[in-house]
This record gives sequence, C-alpha cells and structure tokens, in this order.
Amino acid sequence: MTDNNLLPISEDDSQIAKAIEQAHLPSLIAALVHVTGDASLVKGDIKPVYDFFGDGQGGLTDEQRARTKALALEAIKAYRDRGHTLPPAPDKATVRALMNFVSGADIPEGYIPFLVEEIALEGGDPKEPRFAPSISDTQRKNFHVLIVGAGMSGMLAAIRLKQAGISFSVVEKNADVGGTWLENTYPGCRVDNPNHMYSYSFEPFHDWPQHFSTQPVLISYFRRVAEKYGLKKFVRFETEMVEARFDEVRSLWRAKLRTKDGREESVEANAVVTAVGQLNRPKLPDIKGIEKFKGVAFHSARWNHDAELKGKRIAVIGTGASAFQFVPEIAPEAKELLVFQRTPPWLGATPNYHEDVAEGKKWLLKHVPFYAKWYRFWLFWMLTDGLYPFVQADPGWNGPSTAISATNQGLRDILVQYTTAQIANDDALAKAAIPDYPVGGKRSVRDNGVWLAALQRPNVKVVTQPIREITEDAVVTADGAVRKVDVLIYGTGFYASNFLEPMTFKGRGGVDLHEQWAGDARAYLGMTIPNFPNLFVMYGPNTNIVVNGSIIFFSECETRYILGAIELLLKTGSSEIEVKKDVHDAFNEKVDAQNARMAWGVPQVTSWYKNQKGRVSQNWPFPLIDYWKATLAPDPGDFILRKKKETVVAAE
Repeated sequence: MTDNNLLPISEDDSQIAKAIEQAHLPSLIAALVHVTGDASLVKGDIKPVYDFFGDGQGGLTDEQRARTKALALEAIKAYRDRGHTLPPAPDKATVRALMNFVSGADIPEGYIPFLVEEIALEGGDPKEPRFAPSISDTQRKNFHVLIVGAGMSGMLAAIRLKQAGISFSVVEKNADVGGTWLENTYPGCRVDNPNHMYSYSFEPFHDWPQHFSTQPVLISYFRRVAEKYGLKKFVRFETEMVEARFDEVRSLWRAKLRTKDGREESVEANAVVTAVGQLNRPKLPDIKGIEKFKGVAFHSARWNHDAELKGKRIAVIGTGASAFQFVPEIAPEAKELLVFQRTPPWLGATPNYHEDVAEGKKWLLKHVPFYAKWYRFWLFWMLTDGLYPFVQADPGWNGPSTAISATNQGLRDILVQYTTAQIANDDALAKAAIPDYPVGGKRSVRDNGVWLAALQRPNVKVVTQPIREITEDAVVTADGAVRKVDVLIYGTGFYASNFLEPMTFKGRGGVDLHEQWAGDARAYLGMTIPNFPNLFVMYGPNTNIVVNGSIIFFSECETRYILGAIELLLKTGSSEIEVKKDVHDAFNEKVDAQNARMAWGVPQVTSWYKNQKGRVSQNWPFPLIDYWKATLAPDPGDFILRKKKETVVAAE
C-alpha cells in the first residue's frame, strides 16, 4: 500500500507533539500501524467505542489518550528520521481489524471491499474508468455524450468521460461551474457534511479551513477541480437545454439549446446525462396575496444582496435547512425578525459546526501516512450506515407516533434533552422547538447552539400560527394578527419532486417523459427509464440520502455505472441501451416497500421527500452498500441492447 501526495516531515519533535494534540486519536492509531508495521497497537487495552454523541475520540480515557500521543510521537519521529520509508503493508486481516478499531464497531464482512475502495487504501483512484482494451480510440471519440449541468455531478461525469477518452460536451445555465454552490449565496450558507468526506474521493483537500465549509470555500474547491481537469473548455455556459428528442432511425438524441440572449440551436449526442440536481428550482409558498407585497421579497436561493436589512422588520417564512443557516446571520442587524414556522427541524449536536480545523490536524493530514484515509473512513462510517438502524421502523412498535422504534425513541430522547437544555425559562419556545414527528422523518440540521440562541434574541419571535394571507405591507396569520414587515424572505425549499423540469424529453415512439411519469418520477437505480434509451439521470428519483452519507458518494457510484453502460454499448457494437420495464418496475416496488418502513415514509410524516401523490420519490431507503454493489457495473440482463436497424435483447 502507498499513501500518495504526502509532504516530507521537517518539523522538530516539539512541533510534531503539538500537532498530535489535535489528532483524531483512533484514526491516528490506525495510521501508526502502517507507519510502524506493528499490528499489536490495535490489540491491546486501548479500544475505541462507537461514540456518535461523544467527543469523537472513541471514549478513550485520559490515560489512554496520553499513552497514544506518546506512542504517536515516537513513531512519527522514527518515520521522519529513517527517511519516510514504510514497512510492508498490513495484510487483509489487519485492515479488517483496523476498521473495527477506528469505528468502534464490528463491521460486517460484506462492507470490507466497499470501505477499502472508498478510502483507497491500495492507493490511486479505484473508481477511475478502465475500459476494455478492445474498445478503440476511434469508437470512444465517435461516441458523444451531452452532459446537462456543470455542478458537482456534471463535473464528475465530465472528468470520468475525459479519463475514458469518450467525447463529451456540457451545457450549463449559469455563468460558471459549481451548481448549488454557485447559486446559493445567502449569509451563513455552508455544507452540512464534514468536508473531509464531502469532497471527491480522488481529490481530497487537506487544507479545509473549517470542518463544515462555507459556500465561498466550496465554490473555490470546485473551481480548482475544474481548472485541474481542464473542464471549462468543454462547457457552454449560460446555455440551457430546452428539449431533447430521441431519433430512433439514427439512435441519437437531438437536443435544442437556448442561450442567454434567446438564440436556439440543435446539437446531437449518442447519449445524454442530466446532472441538474433536485434542489435548484426555488419554490414560493401558496399563500393568498403573495403577489401584493410591496416591500422587498426574495427566496433564499436567489438572495438579494442589495437589499437593506439593517434596522428593518423582516419576516422569514420557513425553518428548513437554509433558514437555519441564514436566520442567525441576519438576526443581529434586524429591527424585528419574525420567523414563521410550520414544523421545526431536529437539531443534531455538532459542536464544531462553525469551528476552524486545527492547524495540527491539517499537519497530520498532510504529513502522516494513511492518517487522512483513516480519518475519512471514520467520518464515512459514523455518518453513513452507522445511523441507518435508528431511522428504520419496527413493525411491532406500539409506542407513540412520534417515534417508529425503540432505538428511534431513544435517539429522540437524546435530541429532546439536547434541545431543551438550550432554552432557559421559555416554555413557548421549548414547545415550538421540539418536533412532533420521528427523528429522520424530515431533514435534520447540524447545530452548535447558534439557532436557538438567535430565536431567543429580544428582537426575534417565532410564529407558529399558520399564515392566512400576505398584504401590501404585512403578514396576517390565522388568528387575525397583522404583523407589519418591510422584507419577506422565503426559505420555502424547492420543487424537488419535479425532476428534470422544465426540460422536455421525447423518447421511443415520441413518448413524453413527464407524461409517462404523470407527477410520479421513477427510474431504475435512479438513472435509467424505460422508453428512453441512452438517457442517464444523476441525482434522480430515489437517490437522495437523509442520514447516511454524502451525495458525492452517490454521484461517484452513478458515474461509474453510466460509464459502464457506455462501455457495454461499445463492447457489443450496440447503439442503444434501454432498461427493461419489468426490471425497472420490480426495482421501484422494492424501493417503495422499504421507504414505507423508514422514518420519512411512515404515514404520519409529511415532507418534501414525498411527491404530490404521497410517494417518497426522493430518498434511497437501503444501506449505502446496497447502492454501491448495485452500481459496480450494469448487468446486461437488465437492459435491451439494440443495434441500428435490428434489436438484440441481452441474455439473461
């Protein structure tokens, strides 16, 4: 095993010791096994435990921490002094022991290949496409892919297609790359996944200034990646795809593009990959009189930076993830801030949510072999399938409807205690801050105390009365109260269930995609749809994640699968690949059945995860490993493969 891109250690002993003080110790111990070759380091009395609600150090005692730091200092000094050479790599049994050690859990055997790949213990980029040598350069260059969107997923698809030697182009409605991190610029905007996990697996960054980076830092990361891989020359910015029609005679997609100035043109592609996301079309609430308001009004996703907020009476409608971030930022300057809340979010204790990454930790990430990999592994396990059982319903549960199982109730009790501890002598706010739905039913938020502190300011008031109407200068609630305001800010989410709108897609036989869906979007593995050959959807139906993981992980799985489908086309000399309807339907039946067993799918919960028909159209209801396994490579038996002028059904 190797650990590439490390910097040599030139620091003296005292500097190394100072850095070790800021280490995640379970990850550091695992790294020391690589540095020393001594597997006994994880076989003694120092054994971290799974401590999601602890301080992250695995429950180690003060004495164990001191011992660990002393061991680390000696090992890192020796590594430095012997010229940065490493002993032979740990064997598979030791790697398995390291995983159990760092996670504080007995990780099932089936997870091992999945986790080894994710943290790239073997070095290199395990997910880089490696097409069969029999596929010629000419075949690759003659197969053209049109990518719609240059956000995180679209950039990823472009990188992988470029690595595979497949011709591609990108259309992007905005003026730059970055997608959601370009569009959302509201105060306080930041990611809610730790950045040492919320980054491309093949492009780690060890200088994140904070554990949960702000929008400017994130857009800078994606711009750097775009620059490194030379992506911008392939992108037509400020250009939208209006519609795409499949030409059955030529087995091509013909797409109509529209530029910012209204000019239209047609382009052709062998395949289309949509990477437009789910949360990019802002949704305004359906409130009477919304158009009458004469003050300043805007949606948080289209933040008006020219609006004067200081000294103003501001109404914020909605308390979702965006409002949770921007309300504490604008509260200090408002004359009065009214927060209109329909349902509160669950608050997950995250003390380091706004904290800087310690310089010592950055040093360890950049200098100590395998420390960054094991730290990413720890984050990945703690925040992925480790939490999955807590949001899975127990069919025999006979407790209150505010929980779905004994473990879910236990998690609820912990979060209620955490929330109420922040509210002193304010019974009304305490009542308003505790959700009446199971944990996991809606999107939870990361909290370090800033949210409830803002709501307890003397100039801030939480209003739980439903809004009856909006007038020229006020918000009127159901109890008849009239509240005068100068500014309206809508934190009311997006048209998440309206997948691929407002684009038009016409597939085989002229079938319209949105008519086929009829308001209930479905796709096989979230990516492929019957009647629409060579169309691949990223972040499509049922690929959102609630408690387990980073959306970048899903995008990397999807991209590998899409590249595998293109390879299958080229290897078989086919021109079309289309998922079989029975395969598609059987998959969706399983998804629906499992979503009904999850916190977000039970009848007493309503959220944007469900579409207008009440079906959970957003979320993946299984463990992450299931998606990883399903997307390693497309099964030819799942598809109809066609050659021009003839049809070949793939063997079962």
